[in-house]
Amino acid sequence: MTIQTRTIEYMHDGVTFEGLLAWDDAFSAPRPAVAVAHAWAGRGPFEDGKARALAGLGYVGFAMDVYGKGKRGRSKEENAALMTPLVQDRALLQARLGAALQTLAAQPEVDRERLAAIGFCFGGLSVLDMARCGLPLRGVVSFHGLFTPPGNTAGRRITAKVLALHGWDDPMATPEAVLAFAREMTEAGADWQLHAYGGTMHAFTNPEANDPGFGTVYSARADARSWVAMREFLAEVLG
Repeated sequence: MTIQTRTIEYMHDGVTFEGLLAWDDAFSAPRPAVAVAHAWAGRGPFEDGKARALAGLGYVGFAMDVYGKGKRGRSKEENAALMTPLVQDRALLQARLGAALQTLAAQPEVDRERLAAIGFCFGGLSVLDMARCGLPLRGVVSFHGLFTPPGNTAGRRITAKVLALHGWDDPMATPEAVLAFAREMTEAGADWQLHAYGGTMHAFTNPEANDPGFGTVYSARADARSWVAMREFLAEVLG
């Protein structure tokens, strides 16, 4: 077994994006695939590592890009400048996510009938939007994602199964936001789950997160628990 990778350029609306595909060459037949949506800094080593880890589980992993090739923030200010326009224009975000998923589905290593997506922070919001707008996914997993609804999917049924992995003390997704999210998912007829981890803040899967004042703190325990929950969920929806 050897994990192989390649970068893939793709276009949307005149903008070039670049994702990373990872797969285990021990498998010759097309495999179920999992897209990885990046946090607010953009696609980087963290997301590429998750794509490789998914390949190690027998899936094809694909670290998506919604900012554009080579665009990555290096400070909170730069990250916000990259993320905010897409949070404010969710139709554009959804279109870029759709282009990434279409690119993934077209790869020869991929069983295009068995697709899922996971995302972290801003990426959690992104994969929830992928479910909200009806992209052809069997399931999505949001890790410490933002729950703000997009405003352009009200009344749409959600057919993808949804798993939200949430730190209860996350200041960016308050208990009130969690309840609103639960109502939204229920009204959309989704098959949804939410795991809330006590004593846990935002960005709990990121070992570099250590800013209690900002609300971002790594938790090894929640990180491990959430990955196990994701594995069980993916086995269910992609099996």
